[in-house]
Amino acid sequence: MRYFLKLSYDGAPFHGWQSQPNAVSVQQTLEEALTTVLRRPTPVTGAGRTDTGVNARVMYAHFDTPEPLGDSRRLLLSLNRLCGRSIAVDSLTEVAADAHARFDATLRTYKYFVSYEKSPFLDSFSWFCPAPLDLENMNEAAALLLDTEDFTSFAKLHSDSKTNICRVTEARWEEWKNDFGTPGIVFTISADRFLRNMVRAVVGTLVDVGRGKLDRESFRRIIERQDRCAAGQSMPAKALFLWDVKYPYIK
Repeated sequence: MRYFLKLSYDGAPFHGWQSQPNAVSVQQTLEEALTTVLRRPTPVTGAGRTDTGVNARVMYAHFDTPEPLGDSRRLLLSLNRLCGRSIAVDSLTEVAADAHARFDATLRTYKYFVSYEKSPFLDSFSWFCPAPLDLENMNEAAALLLDTEDFTSFAKLHSDSKTNICRVTEARWEEWKNDFGTPGIVFTISADRFLRNMVRAVVGTLVDVGRGKLDRESFRRIIERQDRCAAGQSMPAKALFLWDVKYPYIK
């Protein structure tokens, strides 16, 4: 039997999603909790690999069991207790035996939050920028991403990606309406796949546009150079969220 778990997490305590030696990861924490509850080693495969400190509003992961699970509500309660305060396991769904949390995802969406005023309530999950950015210029530059295929300029150097080709279907900045009344903006980007560090590098380069350091044509040339050194800085991870993941068989 194969099951999908839908979860969310605060990325601050973790060294990213993927298990690694001598570091606590989301994948490792989830696997240990499942192994305890199901009383057998239970590896999980996630929809993607968020970097150290990156948050997830929605993440999916699949795992297998030799027989159907019983009371899913009881299982979820046990997993949430074992995973700790930084991970919430939201739901459990039985899927086809060949369903795959990573390869079957048709769309992934990230959001990056920018606050224009210092706030103790938003500091952990947004980037503080004391001077407003030019939203119109950033959106004109961001629109170029929709016609881009090769994202080498925004890819982490020396990564293990076999290709830097991605298909971006949404890339826009808008005002951020939060419950604390703090002014700010949020960047939303959707694509079929993302490269390591890609979103934070894109945001860093667009912030340079918003500050007047680059214009639309400069941004276009950076894309065309296919050189990470030409693009802007990688922005802090704490303000980045994996916001949603879409599958053809999950509503």
